[in-house]
Amino acid sequence: MRVSLAQHATTEHDTAAGVTRFVILVPDGMADEPIDALGGRTPMEAAATPCMDALAAAGEVGLVRTVPAGMPAGSDVANLSVLGYDPRAVYTGRAPLEAVSMGVKLGPGDIAYRCNFVTIADGLMRDNTAGSMDSEAAAVLIAALRDRFAGSPFEFHPGVSYRHLMVWRDGMEAECTPPHDILDRPVGGYWPRDLDGEAHAAAELMRVMESAHEVLGGLRPGTDIWLWGQGTAPRLPLLAEQRGLRGAVVAAVDLIRGIGVAAGMDVIEVPGATGDLETDYAAKGAAAVAALGDHDLVLVHVEAPDEAGHQGDALAKVTAIERVDAEVLAPILAMPHPPALLVLTDHPTPVRLRTHTDPPVPFVIATPAESAEAAAPSASAKPFTEAAAAAAGLLVGSGPELMDRFLARAR
Repeated sequence: MRVSLAQHATTEHDTAAGVTRFVILVPDGMADEPIDALGGRTPMEAAATPCMDALAAAGEVGLVRTVPAGMPAGSDVANLSVLGYDPRAVYTGRAPLEAVSMGVKLGPGDIAYRCNFVTIADGLMRDNTAGSMDSEAAAVLIAALRDRFAGSPFEFHPGVSYRHLMVWRDGMEAECTPPHDILDRPVGGYWPRDLDGEAHAAAELMRVMESAHEVLGGLRPGTDIWLWGQGTAPRLPLLAEQRGLRGAVVAAVDLIRGIGVAAGMDVIEVPGATGDLETDYAAKGAAAVAALGDHDLVLVHVEAPDEAGHQGDALAKVTAIERVDAEVLAPILAMPHPPALLVLTDHPTPVRLRTHTDPPVPFVIATPAESAEAAAPSASAKPFTEAAAAAAGLLVGSGPELMDRFLARAR
């Protein structure tokens, strides 16, 4: 269910004393490696994060393994884990979750593919975002692709910015590579590949991509589409059934919204939330505070640190982390009765690599009393960093285990 921010305007925004509410704040891709340009510090170490540091002093800090062994280090797998699901049991692909968010129905034989607008030049994947294409320009390209493939089993659906969806009705699944994993590499070695029992799937997808290249040739920005994240319709147990909680999601990207919808959570529409570096951080913080008035658990996802990591921009990543702290977390802590808080990244997105990795990530858990302690003017501070989390000596083996720990500790 989608809920506009305006629908919360008359809701009591402050969590009542004695009633435990929960917030999970996910600055996507925040964890990193030491970077020479930052004086040998990670972006988390270089960023000024007084709210996270106060939570680290008041609460419980450690590392959690969000990506199960052998699974891809994507935001799809990692955020399912963060929300307490075992990806090994429920994961069917990234694109199907985005389809859920977009209201695109998948039948038993349908395969959804994520469709990025990208820039390929001299045979290299130069940009997996086509210059961070805006949604208005992208809508024109999607309309042109719909015209080209009208009457075929290939459907194109508009998303946000460069992120869109293709559905192959009664189609086939191929092995595909995320474009952000091959930045500045030759694309020739990463075209779709047939899976066992799916002969000719790759050839059909190549035909679609080549035809799309012809369409985009005169309608740039973006030179090509890149298909990936394939899979069938997801089936998630509802959060209310699993945890007894009414949930809401504050996020700009369709992937996270889709996870929320599939879990039976309300999706809060936030004007100005874009999923890029210039998203409206403050609006997300306000939306989270408002949603706590009539929800038990609110998942707040901020894509910006991940985007900076993919762009290889260390300073932009520092800025994004600082803005999450000041404009998203601070208003939540400023509530008269702040909620229990879990702050963690889903996976690292190292600036050096410009793609995701799968080591355990830092987390901090704070009970409502600890959140109130962190918000006090006299609050102590302890760095919330990768090294500090590792030094704490606590390693939680999975996202579901961390969710159990968070809810039990906070209650």
